Amino acid sequence: MNAYLLPLAFLLLSVVGICLFLLNQQRERRRRLKRRFSKALDPYAKRRRDDPGAAVSARISTDAPAATAADRYPRIFGFNAARLDLYPARPLILIGIASIIGCLADWMLRMIVGWIALPALPFLCIMFSRLLFGRFHQRRADTLFKQFPDALAMIVRAVRVGIPISEAVRAVARENEAPTAVEFARLADQMAIGLPLDEALRGMAERNGLPEYRFFATALTLQGQTGGNLSETLDNLADVIRKRVAARARGYALAAEARTSANVLSALPVLLFIALMFMNPAYADQLLDTHSGHVILGLTLLLLGGGMFVMRLLIQKSLS
Repeated sequence: MNAYLLPLAFLLLSVVGICLFLLNQQRERRRRLKRRFSKALDPYAKRRRDDPGAAVSARISTDAPAATAADRYPRIFGFNAARLDLYPARPLILIGIASIIGCLADWMLRMIVGWIALPALPFLCIMFSRLLFGRFHQRRADTLFKQFPDALAMIVRAVRVGIPISEAVRAVARENEAPTAVEFARLADQMAIGLPLDEALRGMAERNGLPEYRFFATALTLQGQTGGNLSETLDNLADVIRKRVAARARGYALAAEARTSANVLSALPVLLFIALMFMNPAYADQLLDTHSGHVILGLTLLLLGGGMFVMRLLIQKSLS
């Protein structure tokens, strides 16, 4: 058994190191982008700090109550308790599905290292829960990203014919599809109760976490401070975002071969093992009936799952 532990530990540490490196690079890129937005909005932030009424409006725009002990559990599992409409089922059901996957992963680990892997079960359940909820968040963010150019074009057309920006926002909420319609409806409601436009836009950008929404909030904030042609500003912004959407679509098209190769490489070992069970059952039974076969099978499944995760992560990083 000890002969398997050292190479397994090395492989696991290598996979974890690669994942942490990629996540750190993504976090650093987001941090640099956030610093750029903070510099652009710094005069407005100073005015908000000096104005008590604006500070109250900022607290209203976040719509986030004070953190309590009950709020920590959703954060641990990775779901937003205030936005249950983001998920196709109740979070408890999704956590149960992720826990089943975590139990299967822990079973594979126990096949390799024995019962010493049992303490890893809660961490695996939490990890798969966060991955599952993160998948739903990413899918919603992709939909918002694809719908945003059309929403901006609608606002530009409305502003050009003399419609106020508040009515243009409400028109987007009426005529667009979810989830963009939901976000702009919330924006229109906040403006209707007296929240300043730049505060409401900044809150919407923080809720969604999309750089394009931050571009929108920054452009309107700077335009409100410096003046100028609003329709021209929005038209230029819409053109930039439309080009970003087209560039990402081209990236997905160019990465289609890589995605197909990753899917084939992931499915090929499973299909070959099933074929081997029919062609030579006695040979395949060595993996299912013996302890050494369990170790080899568990290690194979673990490495296959890690390889699938790394391939998908690399493809997503190349398209981000």
